[in-house]
Amino acid sequence: MCWSATADLVAGSGIAAIGVVGLAQVRRARDLPLAALPLLLGTHQLIEAAVWHSGGGAGPATTAWAVVAMPLLALWVPCGVLLAAPSPAPRRLLLPLVAGIATAAVLAVCIAVRPVTAEVRGHTVGYVVHLPLPGLVIAGYLLATVGALLLTTDPLLRLLGALVGAGALICFLLWKLEYVSTWCAFAAVSAVLMVGWVRRGPRKPARAPGLRTP
Repeated sequence: MCWSATADLVAGSGIAAIGVVGLAQVRRARDLPLAALPLLLGTHQLIEAAVWHSGGGAGPATTAWAVVAMPLLALWVPCGVLLAAPSPAPRRLLLPLVAGIATAAVLAVCIAVRPVTAEVRGHTVGYVVHLPLPGLVIAGYLLATVGALLLTTDPLLRLLGALVGAGALICFLLWKLEYVSTWCAFAAVSAVLMVGWVRRGPRKPARAPGLRTP
């Protein structure tokens, strides 16, 4: 995140606390993965605070940050969206899931083979990950995360997808070298929308016109 370790610590603690509040109000077990997003992303910011304190490098905090930001989220988001979707789930949600599985596998191998390094650059942190075909991997990651949210029928989840997608573009234009760090911070803040999604409760699929329930 921008600014400092303190900013990550404060923001991460607040977002994680909001996530705990949301989890306490979950009504269906299948909604737990999506409801846990603020907690996961808040914890992610706390991990980055540790990256700040260590001065960057390729230590355990940097590796933990990369594992959450890359392979874990690439799987977590499309799986969570598919689980929370009304049954039967739209077939189009399988596309981001497949993209997430493939992208997560590639990212996991990259992190295992060549360590991720972090560099403190003024008020931001830059992460270096050695990716094969980076354009294709990034496209798969965006399809798995942003795409999964945009392809749902739920308006709040689509709003979250739109915010995160816009944040990805803005962060890339403003902080190209620190894009991953700043976008994750933006996504963490946006994820507080999930509390409203949990409180609203599951949406029932619309019935066909003319049908009546006895």
